[in-house]
Amino acid sequence: MKKNQLLSLVCAALFFMGCGEKPAGVVDLTVELQENPIGLDEQHPRFGWRIESDQDDVMQTSYRIMVAPTKTDLDKAENLVWDSGVVSSDQSTFVPYAGSQLESRKDYYWKVLITTNKRDSLWSDAAQWSMALLDDGDWQAQWIGIDSSLNATDRLTGDSRLAARYLRKEFPVEGNVASARLYISGLGFYECYLNGRKINEDIFAPTATDYTKSVNYNVFDVMEFLKDKQNTIGVILGNGRYFSMRLGDPAAGLLGSLRQFGYPKLLAQLEITYKDGSKTVVVSDDSWKLTTNGPIIANNEFDGEEYNANYEMKGWNENGFDDSAWMQARKVGAPGGELVAQRNPNIMTMDTVDPVSINQLNDSTYIVDMGQNLVGWLAVTLKGQKDKPIKMRFSETLKDDGSLYMDNLRGAHVTDIYTPASDGLFSWEPRFTYHGFRFVEITGLNYKPELKNFKGKVNYDRMETVGSFESSDSTINQIYHNAFWGIRGNYRSMPTDCPQRDERMGWLNDLTVRIEQAVYNFDFSRFYAKFIDDIADTQHEDGTITCVAPYRFGARPADPVSASYLLLAWKSYEYYGNRNIIRDHYDGLKGWVDYLASRTQDGIVDYSYYG
Repeated sequence: MKKNQLLSLVCAALFFMGCGEKPAGVVDLTVELQENPIGLDEQHPRFGWRIESDQDDVMQTSYRIMVAPTKTDLDKAENLVWDSGVVSSDQSTFVPYAGSQLESRKDYYWKVLITTNKRDSLWSDAAQWSMALLDDGDWQAQWIGIDSSLNATDRLTGDSRLAARYLRKEFPVEGNVASARLYISGLGFYECYLNGRKINEDIFAPTATDYTKSVNYNVFDVMEFLKDKQNTIGVILGNGRYFSMRLGDPAAGLLGSLRQFGYPKLLAQLEITYKDGSKTVVVSDDSWKLTTNGPIIANNEFDGEEYNANYEMKGWNENGFDDSAWMQARKVGAPGGELVAQRNPNIMTMDTVDPVSINQLNDSTYIVDMGQNLVGWLAVTLKGQKDKPIKMRFSETLKDDGSLYMDNLRGAHVTDIYTPASDGLFSWEPRFTYHGFRFVEITGLNYKPELKNFKGKVNYDRMETVGSFESSDSTINQIYHNAFWGIRGNYRSMPTDCPQRDERMGWLNDLTVRIEQAVYNFDFSRFYAKFIDDIADTQHEDGTITCVAPYRFGARPADPVSASYLLLAWKSYEYYGNRNIIRDHYDGLKGWVDYLASRTQDGIVDYSYYG
């Protein structure tokens, strides 16, 4: 097991990094904890650690966990909210907190004492975590947006088009700031800025759910972004899977319509605590300003993103911007689902790929070859002509004449468009779309670009690579390489079936055949825990689940091959030691098995859609 693998074991848990000092008589025995999470909403978070030693056959024989509200209290072993006492056990993952009730917004500090079969013992360094908003009453913010189409280019039927929403709010900061935390959810996707700076590297946030059942929000420490006196918070809302990519007749099936939740909306609560104990709370409400007349005039996961630089608003997310032409944001209805502090990481740009060649197809068309399939988008630095759109279309393979082969993409337009506001050099990449591609068709240029003008951004869930494989056989190595890239290209807060055509859904049956193979390459502990919740959200009282989760379309009951509901629980225990996932989902798992049992004849399930 690789060094960084073990402690990503804990879903909705506490991961920290720190090494204790070596006491006399102990040979390189260390206790490792990982990552400081903020925004946990679990009353019983789980702890995990690992020990390392240069001796053989070192095993943990007991542990003792202490938790306190301050680092000083922890160091002195005073005012503890939990002392587990010495527990004779080799367990080092998913140890549940069993102390006093945890409080919203509070920071907590913990450490663990390990004893081994070599009679060595060692305290870890202290680590810290923070709680999110545990009660509905903690929220002062309101959902805001505009529940209508405002732009002439919007399209509300068929292949939908909707311009991005831009929202802003100026606010003062008066005093010496002790802490600043932002609680935010923007549906379908959001990007948040404070004083012109993006607050994180996340993309496609928050992770997708059935928004009528649960809505993820993220928590960020934003103290470093604040200025003395005047400040500005700005948010861009993309459509994601909240405003559906296809709007039509549900009876038309997959290509006719997908489940629609509504227009994009924002919930944001910025809590600033000063050193004197006073507090400022900035919340989303109808005092914010909103416009849809920004440069992102369309964004759609199937069809691409369209950006017109003529509509750029320099400084829109900074102090002093003239927003008098913007409208007041409106209070809008909540999505309906329970607000949940997101327990799995957001998607990020996890890798980059450089192109290997550019072929000129004709006087105005160039084909960029990335050298292999990838899932993400293309970042470009090009020379444009004012008001002349530059189009980028994406595909996985070419026809014999060197042009893009598009038939397998069905109705997906997979086209990004950038319209320059002036002649000259520009740099651009999209925000709210992605593509599965090797080849990119570029039109709208009056010169042949160079390889250095393009960079492929590989985007998927932020998760550790924990395994690799290499042999002396180049064919086997290529098969492994293809599988590795196929895995990470299809994990986007749900295990999708494909990254390129007009589908890209969380099919349970696809996951069934790759659920075990994937864990040898990546740490899926938190991803699998999130997705089994998505499946549970589809379940009816009769035990039936749907073929796709989060539910966007698909049959009920799911095909019997949708065994991934069961496998997720078992493999999370088998590979990550997570018993809680079986306990928490036992009734649902039993309900699905009981339903399948009720549909058997002579021990064989009596229905199947897929053969």
